[in-house]
Amino acid sequence: MSSTPAPLPAPEMGEPYLLTPGPLTTSYAVKQAMLRDWGSWDEDFRAMTREMRSGLLDLIGPGSDAYDCVPIQGSGSYLVEAMLGTFVPKDGKVLVLSNGAYGQRAAQTMEVLGRAYRLLDKGDYMPPRGDEVAAILAEDPAITHVLIIHCETSSGILNPVEEIAAAAHAAGRAVLIDSMSAFGAIPLEAETIGYTAMVSSANKCIEGVPGFGFVIARKTALESAKGNCHSLSLDIHAQWAAMEKTGQWRFTPPTHVVAAFLEALRAHKAEGGVAARGARYAKNRDTMVDGMRALGFETLLADRWLSPIIVTFFCPADPAFDFATFYDAMKARGFIIYPGKLTVVDSFRIGCIGQMDEYVMRAVTDAARDTLTEMGVVSAAPPAKALEERKKLAA
Repeated sequence: MSSTPAPLPAPEMGEPYLLTPGPLTTSYAVKQAMLRDWGSWDEDFRAMTREMRSGLLDLIGPGSDAYDCVPIQGSGSYLVEAMLGTFVPKDGKVLVLSNGAYGQRAAQTMEVLGRAYRLLDKGDYMPPRGDEVAAILAEDPAITHVLIIHCETSSGILNPVEEIAAAAHAAGRAVLIDSMSAFGAIPLEAETIGYTAMVSSANKCIEGVPGFGFVIARKTALESAKGNCHSLSLDIHAQWAAMEKTGQWRFTPPTHVVAAFLEALRAHKAEGGVAARGARYAKNRDTMVDGMRALGFETLLADRWLSPIIVTFFCPADPAFDFATFYDAMKARGFIIYPGKLTVVDSFRIGCIGQMDEYVMRAVTDAARDTLTEMGVVSAAPPAKALEERKKLAA
C-alpha cells in the first residue's frame, strides 16, 4: 500500500466505510462499471462470463485444470444450499463442522433438504480440529462428505481447513468448503486442499457487489451430480451444463453485478492476487486490533485464530456503554460497524476487508476513542463473566 493516507469519504455524502464482511466498500471503478446495460444473451456478455469463470480458476493455483467455475444468482446462503443440494447424493450424509451461525445455517439447510447430517458444534470460541473429525469419521461410516466453514464470520475465526481436509481425505470422504468470506484473500489451492467443491460470493474478498456467488468444483463431481439437486434454480450441474453448451446463464443473470465483479477481479490481479490482498487485510486487522486493545477492548478470540476478515470484540462492561449509541456515533464519524452474533455474551464486530488500508483502520480506532469519550465510557474492558465464559469454553 502507498505511504500516503487514503482519503476518507465524507459521511455527509452518504458514503461511510462498511466495516462488515460484505457487502463492503468498493472502488469507484467497480461502481462505474455498473453504468452500462448489457444483454444477457449477447456475445459481449457471454465473453464476460467466460472471462470471469477463467479468472476465478486462476486463483486456485496448480491443479485448476481438474476444476470448473459455475456462477449462480443469489447470496452466499443460496450457494451453500446449491452446493449441498447438488454434490451430496440423496442417500449421502454430511458432517457439518460448526463454530458459529453459518455452520448452524448449513445444518438447518440439510434439515430442510431432508438429507442426513451430523453436527459437530464447537460453540463460538474454538475451531474443529483434524483429530476430532478423524474420530467421528471412524465411528460413522455413513458420512460421505465433510463441510468446512473457512472463515466463520459470526466470531471471526479462521478454521484450519488444510488440517481438517487432510483428515477427511485420509478417511476417504469428500470435502466441501464454504469460503464465502475468505476466498480471494486466504489461499485455497486445489492441489493442496483437494476439495470436491467450494463456494464464495461476489461481494467479499474480490471486492465486488452483491448479486451472485460461484462454485469451483471438480469436473468429475459436476459430471456425476446430474439428478442430485432438490431445486430447479439452484442446480449447479444444470447451470454448468447450460453454460458449457450455450455460454449463457439459464435464468436472467445480474448483468451489472457481473460487470462490476470483472472490474474487481482485474483490480485483484493488479494488486498482486491472493497473497497481496490477504497481506493488506492482515495489516488492516493488526492495526485495528492494536488500536482497539489500546483503548481497553478485548477480542473474543486468541490471536492464533483471528482472521484477517472480521474481528469480534466484547462490549464494555461500563454502564455508560450502549451498543446502539456506539453504532450511531461511529456511523456519524464515517464507519458502519457490525452487531455481534454470539449467543452467550454481548459483542460487536469490525470488518477488515474492502477498499481500506491501515490508515483507514487507524481512523477507525480514533473514532472509537472519541465515541467512548463522548459517551462517558471510562473503561472498555468487558464484563468478568465474558472473560470467564471465554476461558471455560476455550479450555
